[in-house]
Amino acid sequence: MDSPLSGRQLKTFERFFIKDQSMWLEKRNPYYQFYNREECCLSILEEFHMNIKLSHIINGHTPVKCHETPLRANGKVIIIDGGFCKAYQKETGIAGYTLISNSHGLRLKSHTPFKGMDRVLNINSDIHSQSHDIETYIHRILVKDSDIGIDLIQRINQLKLLLYAYKMGIIKCVQ
Repeated sequence: MDSPLSGRQLKTFERFFIKDQSMWLEKRNPYYQFYNREECCLSILEEFHMNIKLSHIINGHTPVKCHETPLRANGKVIIIDGGFCKAYQKETGIAGYTLISNSHGLRLKSHTPFKGMDRVLNINSDIHSQSHDIETYIHRILVKDSDIGIDLIQRINQLKLLLYAYKMGIIKCVQ
């Protein structure tokens, strides 16, 4: 069965119960044939009424092999789950990606695999991460720049107009 969340046939039970790895193949839907093409991704963003200059498609639960980049379609697609799951680490060579978004921009962190509690306790080994800036904003993105912020500013302006109309006697308070 295709998962509506990941666009592929999930083989979780097969991986757990069947040793034959050919049964583990997770067939993907057509999206994965097009998500490397920037024009297709821009079309998806436009379909959802997104600002194509600022918006990205974020993919999770998609292992990124060690020779691949987590950025697709000229940076319009960002894959943030490159293999934190131990089952994928042989395939990916890393323990996944984390996307960090703040008012300054976007940063992608790649993680080394967790080697076990013994290593942490005995030699103080921990998960190491490398950080890469994806996008730095020209000016900080503030609440007023968000969809909710724009809506709040419009509501404030409407309230100011209402207060002005009341002070000028255009409308009266009904008790």
